[in-house]
Amino acid sequence: MAESESLHLSIGVLGVSGGSLLLLVNNYASSPDRPLITDTALGVLLLMIAALLAYSGVRRNRSHNALFGSLCLTVSALWSGSGLVHILSGEKIINGRNELRDAMVPGLAAFTLALLVICIVAVICHEIVLSFIALSICLACAHQIAGLADLAFGQSATAVCYLMVCLVGAYFGSGRLLSYITQRKIQLPGTFKKESLKPLQNQEANDIVTIGIIMNLLSASVLACPLLGVVPKLFSGHVPWLWTAGVFQLGVCVKSYRSMDTLTATFYGFTSILRFTEGYTALVVHLTNQVPYSPVPFPAVFSVLFFILALFSLQGGFVNTIYQLLFVAYCIAIAAEPQSFFQRGTQGVQAAIFVTSAFVLFITLYNMVSLNKIPTGAGFLKNLLSRSNTFVLQTHDKDLHAPYLGYSKYADAEVLGHGCSVLAAFSITASLSSGNPLAIIILPWAVVSGGVLHLICGFVAFARGKTLESTTFILYGIMWTVWGLTRFGGLYGDVRGLHLAVGIISFMIFNVLVTAGALFLNKAWFVYTFTFQLILISFLLDAVGVLPFGYDIGVTIIVGLVSFYIFLASIFNSTFKSPQLPFGDPFIKLSGFGGGKDSCPHLTARRSTSVQQIAEIMKNGGICGMPTDTVYVLVAACNRPQAVEKAYSVKKQAKERPMSLWISSIKQLEPVKQQISPVLWDFMEAAWPSSISLVIARAPWMEFFGLGESSKYIGTPQSIAIRNPDCAVATHLINAVGPIAVTSANPTGEADTTHHNQVYAKLGDKVDGVLCDGPSPENIASTVVDCTKIESGQIGFFRVGLIPKSKVLQIFEGIQKKHVRGELNPAFETDITVSQTDLSETKTDSGFGHVTPADSQSSLDLSQHDHQEEEEEEEDESL
Repeated sequence: MAESESLHLSIGVLGVSGGSLLLLVNNYASSPDRPLITDTALGVLLLMIAALLAYSGVRRNRSHNALFGSLCLTVSALWSGSGLVHILSGEKIINGRNELRDAMVPGLAAFTLALLVICIVAVICHEIVLSFIALSICLACAHQIAGLADLAFGQSATAVCYLMVCLVGAYFGSGRLLSYITQRKIQLPGTFKKESLKPLQNQEANDIVTIGIIMNLLSASVLACPLLGVVPKLFSGHVPWLWTAGVFQLGVCVKSYRSMDTLTATFYGFTSILRFTEGYTALVVHLTNQVPYSPVPFPAVFSVLFFILALFSLQGGFVNTIYQLLFVAYCIAIAAEPQSFFQRGTQGVQAAIFVTSAFVLFITLYNMVSLNKIPTGAGFLKNLLSRSNTFVLQTHDKDLHAPYLGYSKYADAEVLGHGCSVLAAFSITASLSSGNPLAIIILPWAVVSGGVLHLICGFVAFARGKTLESTTFILYGIMWTVWGLTRFGGLYGDVRGLHLAVGIISFMIFNVLVTAGALFLNKAWFVYTFTFQLILISFLLDAVGVLPFGYDIGVTIIVGLVSFYIFLASIFNSTFKSPQLPFGDPFIKLSGFGGGKDSCPHLTARRSTSVQQIAEIMKNGGICGMPTDTVYVLVAACNRPQAVEKAYSVKKQAKERPMSLWISSIKQLEPVKQQISPVLWDFMEAAWPSSISLVIARAPWMEFFGLGESSKYIGTPQSIAIRNPDCAVATHLINAVGPIAVTSANPTGEADTTHHNQVYAKLGDKVDGVLCDGPSPENIASTVVDCTKIESGQIGFFRVGLIPKSKVLQIFEGIQKKHVRGELNPAFETDITVSQTDLSETKTDSGFGHVTPADSQSSLDLSQHDHQEEEEEEEDESL
């Protein structure tokens, strides 16, 4: 792991060095009237390097090095925006040096400040290399601004700054890479240092959040520069910066879900909508020569959502709440001015956000990487509510986001999904004028909030096993995107007719199915999907030209209010354990369908608390699904006969496929060791733990495990299969419960169960719990060995599974050598060469067919010497 992290760090540093070399050569060799590298080529190269840095930054953030990850992602965003601006200049969309200066300066100013903050934090934390790189690129951006403002300043100063980055980065990155290649046998001086690159202090912290703050800093700089007179106006040259910020904030949103931070993911999901909308307004001026008009409903509703989010973010400290309240003011400013992004009120709020973002960036980054903390009031709300019996806060750990089925690396995304439903619904309450539809800012609200973010929430829900919610978000995301581009993007203009209505009717049919599925989920989701059908009806009526006046506004307000309630309930219930805002029970409840999380706990096998919870269920007579070293199985405690009988009944086990007995260690058989022959005992010790099941003759010792009447379900009247699995989860569970009765986790006759999701899918709520560990490590069942005649030197095979026959024979050979005092029986040498095709293999689903080895199995006739037979007879008599 350490070597892998060193590799990612080397890639990041060398990427920064390579980009710096590119800019060094270009700035040094270019003249004001003739660049060395054309703008288009330079832009494409910068985008390629930026993608490499983004990968390295994300990987380093995964290893909890927030400082280096933030530096890589910041430089990646800088070169992404710069590259796109250079491409626009090369394609003559930006004309002349003045427009290039106006396009570049706001973005460069923002990154100059951001890199300076990173440099200061790196100096405080004694990260010399990182502070030097950050400061050098910061100075390069400052010199580039000066060079764009005054040609006499020249480009040599910028080239010198990038030269220092190139030299230091090349040495440090090459040294780390050389160390990785040679497995630390060669280490260049200064590339490794004690306590170098300190890891994140709080391992559960969301270390990607700093990039979201920097992107807010970037967009605020772009919008505040016209107010300050730095640039004359907002124009198409600023779109690359704004949309770069939007893309990176979408990435922050997804990564925050990976960090189980729902509130941060929701906040940056919301801010990404603003970034794309700001870029859209600048692009519309270029395309239509009209200053776009911003309808009131959307930003007004957006301010309410930001305000609620800010209130619930108080649990993270006052800093987060105050910062988010600025975005409430920003949305109010947008609603208050018709041409909001081009007027001074909105730009003034963005100037305040610019200053605040710089301070919040420093506080957040410093608290991540330093042992000393700047107080943010994080524990105020918790301490305040600790005295209250009415409001009880949730414990914010990963268990809060436990998925319905199995293990997920994502938090719940329903807060953002329903918030976007509110925004998309209210965005279309503004009527289109007879003018250009692009000039009324509806398209980005509908396509980004209703489309892009709905799709993201759908994919997150799918990763969590919430299939209906995932289907709904994805379907609605596609619908909002298609309808937004068609109606509000002016793609069909005034064309109306049946051919357009066909597509909408298809959406309506799909939504009927979704609404039917919501009957099994809860009342809130049913009302949400049902009322959404009314929106689709309004779209259909508009497509055929018979839409009644005010109908679309009325139904979208209804959907918006329903979505707002679910948004509020989701964020409230995820914050407070009690009280809870009701979602309502399902209208329809069917046995084995829906509510899997409540009726059947699906717990990750990676936590010891989950194993203990499943153990308690089994001790109380429950039956559970469990991962093993092969496939998933259904288990019951042997000392709970009613549970064994229940498992047999649920499985609908055929008589020729009885259940087996599993133990965690042969030590569990120590109390009955005197009832087991020495040969069999030694064979068990040598073969276990493994994927080998041993079919042995029944004996009175079985009653030791408290099977009682249920013993008839385990094995046959003559024999029983016993196994000690090579699986840590199974071993811990058996240690907690005692020996267990086991059968495969699927109805008899079906294929083996190879994933935890299949357990509930195949057995429904008849199973009382499932330990979830993803796909099975093997899709092959265990090897079943017949040991009923092991005393006469014979073993056979009912099934050859994961463990090959040769391995079992090798183990048995060692046991035989021990018991003949080192003499190898010639008969064993003869039989060991028998072809595997001579041994028939009975395929079962973890049950074992009772077949006589003499009739259908090839066995080993290991005849012993006369004196050995006499010894065995004496042993039998003693038993």
